[in-house]
Amino acid sequence: MAEFYEPTLYLSTPEHPNTMGMSVTLRDEVDHDILSGVVDDLRRRFPYLYVRAVVEGDDLVPKANPLPMTVRGTWEPIDLNSKESNLHLGAWKHEGRRLAFEISHSLTDGAGLLPYFKSALWLYVSRRYDVSLDREGFRLPGDAIPESEVGNPFAGLDIDGAEEPLYVKEHTTDFLRPSDGSAADSRVTYVRMPEAQVMRFCRDNDGSPNALLAVMLARAARRSESESDKTISVAVAIDHKAMLGNHDNYRLFASVVELDFASDRALDDLARACTIARGQIIAQAQPENSLWALRQRKANAERLAQVPLDVKLEAIAKSMSAPRWSMSVSYVSGRSFGPLDPYVEEFYVLSEPGVTDVVCEVTCINHGFFLAIAQNFSSDGLVDALLEELSSVGIDCEVRDRGPLGLCSMAPYDVAG
Repeated sequence: MAEFYEPTLYLSTPEHPNTMGMSVTLRDEVDHDILSGVVDDLRRRFPYLYVRAVVEGDDLVPKANPLPMTVRGTWEPIDLNSKESNLHLGAWKHEGRRLAFEISHSLTDGAGLLPYFKSALWLYVSRRYDVSLDREGFRLPGDAIPESEVGNPFAGLDIDGAEEPLYVKEHTTDFLRPSDGSAADSRVTYVRMPEAQVMRFCRDNDGSPNALLAVMLARAARRSESESDKTISVAVAIDHKAMLGNHDNYRLFASVVELDFASDRALDDLARACTIARGQIIAQAQPENSLWALRQRKANAERLAQVPLDVKLEAIAKSMSAPRWSMSVSYVSGRSFGPLDPYVEEFYVLSEPGVTDVVCEVTCINHGFFLAIAQNFSSDGLVDALLEELSSVGIDCEVRDRGPLGLCSMAPYDVAG
């Protein structure tokens, strides 16, 4: 049986693709041949991302995939785990000056993907412009792969002995759905905001970027759904690995803390609202909470190990079709690409809404915050209300693009082998 910390590949299915990606807008048009060479060369440094799903017993496990990872000169999505993607669980694409990598979120998270993406950009820029760049902070072919990156991310921790923490928030089940009754239609809006304005607001209002956006999303939802008295539930992403001291490991151990905005909770006083939100985040984002969550996850993995794979896939598809929060916010930290900054104009992270109606992914580079706001419904009312809320407090928002979500889907697994 696989260890509980190994990737749980059946969390990505055709019904719930659970894919994510990173994209940049570069200074010049992307050179396809150089990018293809970079992707091939990085296999030596990141072998754990060059994998396919293989059935072993009643589980799906990642195995080395000798076929090339696809690099497409189009923004159109394909199916991962298919012949079109050479059975890889990740794929590259580019169009004009835009460049993106998309991958199964069950294999890794934003923290695990960022080093790979940055290293690809390092190799691409150095070859595209024939420049010598500082290697520090990048993981490049020829470098040793440390155990902290690929081993047990929780080695030395007493997971089985974890005790329930003093504060465990009760999950809200009857929450507001901000879809506004509009048709199902996966869309994304890309927004740029000046870093100085965002950080000034956070400084003056006891906030942080994720707390600020959680509050502003709640205000926007309350305005858009003014007739509803349901609680607005906002999930804010955290990383259990980082909470417990391992910032290197590639595996997916992202989780969330939950912020509730009841209908009788006034949000007019932004400083107070941000202080409360930040306090809720701090209360839940504690090492003891993460250790307890790992104990529960390990126990659940042991139970699922006894279940046939087809039953697991059916159960996952069913559970992932039920939203758990109104909205979510995820902030992939990293304010600079170092020597690559002059070549990168925009940087976005994108993930499917999945178990929430709206996902706001946040990045920061070159003195700008970049939001990718994905939604599973067609109306732009909520996003427009969010932009108005941010503008009302002196944060200039520039909509850079708007359109279909366009992330890779997931082909069915060959359970029969």
